[in-house]
Amino acid sequence: MELLTTNNVWMMICTALVFFMHLGFAFLEIGLTRQKNTINILFKNIFIITIGLLLYCLVGFNLMYPGEFNGFLGFAGFGLDAPLTEAGALDLAYNEGYTYWTDFLFQGMFAATAATIVSGAVAERIKIGPFMIFTVLYVGIIYPIAGSWKWGGGFLDSLETPFYDFAGSTLVHSVGGWAAVVAVFLLGSRIGKFKDGKPQAIPGHNIPLATAGVLILWLGWFGFNGGSVLSADPTLTSLTLVTTCLAAAAGGVVSALVSGVMFKNLDLTMFLNGILGGLVGITAGADQMSPTDAIIIGAVAGALIVFAVSFIDKLKLDDPVGAIAVHLICGIWGTLAVGLFGELAGGAQFVSQLIGVGSYAAICIVSSFLIIFVLKKTVGIRVSEKEELEGLDGHEHGMNAYSDFRMNEH
Repeated sequence: MELLTTNNVWMMICTALVFFMHLGFAFLEIGLTRQKNTINILFKNIFIITIGLLLYCLVGFNLMYPGEFNGFLGFAGFGLDAPLTEAGALDLAYNEGYTYWTDFLFQGMFAATAATIVSGAVAERIKIGPFMIFTVLYVGIIYPIAGSWKWGGGFLDSLETPFYDFAGSTLVHSVGGWAAVVAVFLLGSRIGKFKDGKPQAIPGHNIPLATAGVLILWLGWFGFNGGSVLSADPTLTSLTLVTTCLAAAAGGVVSALVSGVMFKNLDLTMFLNGILGGLVGITAGADQMSPTDAIIIGAVAGALIVFAVSFIDKLKLDDPVGAIAVHLICGIWGTLAVGLFGELAGGAQFVSQLIGVGSYAAICIVSSFLIIFVLKKTVGIRVSEKEELEGLDGHEHGMNAYSDFRMNEH
């Protein structure tokens, strides 16, 4: 019983840390975008976590963990129905590490993260209504079905060499990243982002807030990866936190150096996104890597960020916060890295990782395209030119983020 209590408390602390990541996402997103859209972005972020938890309670949890199912789609019924003992008390033997309620809340925090990734990529130009509809469908239905394929014991978990994704480089970050690509493609770029085919910088209005956001996200990742051990096992939790930290540090340093060499300036936003890239990269195999493996994985992720940001610009895709480079590109890299480094490295594992990446690409691209394309053709997904130029805060919310003072907006 003492061990269960210890494990359960650790899981609850990690749940709180993952919840805290939503503040980090909000700060990062508003910091890297313009003042006139701050309320709009904060509204979306608050909507995602609130509706995400409700949807995960009503349908998501039982879609993601349906028990016995065909490996592709299963549903254990609406709402939460905790396993009870014959005496009617909560069945504490639900799992060796934690109770049913803790399990639900920890997994629920992850569910909302996938939509937050999309929010950053479509910032400053998407209508709030269609975004909310997309969030409901993607977080409520698509994410849990995709999650069941691995974490719910589905077909990817049943491969001869099971696909491995410890805390969600693919299951969380790529699921958000693929939808972000589709959304940005269907939405188009912000006014002024591309001039004569060349990308123009649209600076964020508050880089100190963005920096705070990244440090909060890094802190939250201790819960994201540390909690994914699903117990307070001292060996595994401490190793996981070490590899997570080292990958983040390596990602940041390498990203800053590579962008410094390429663009002849020390770009803080590249430094920050490099840290996030390292974190996303290590998430698939944080419990399987040595410290040296973690540094290599983080370093590669940091370099990838710089090239990915340039490549996404070349494709004329406008991603204001670099969400696609961080969450999709580094998510894929981290997932494949499980087959190249650490305890599981090997040819068969690498093939399984490829199958996993391909499977998630398929469901996420098809489902997000269907949802957003239908919204585009029916209600429209893009705000008017006037609304975009004047800012979504005034037009969609009737308020300003900083009403007592004005900053120059150019």
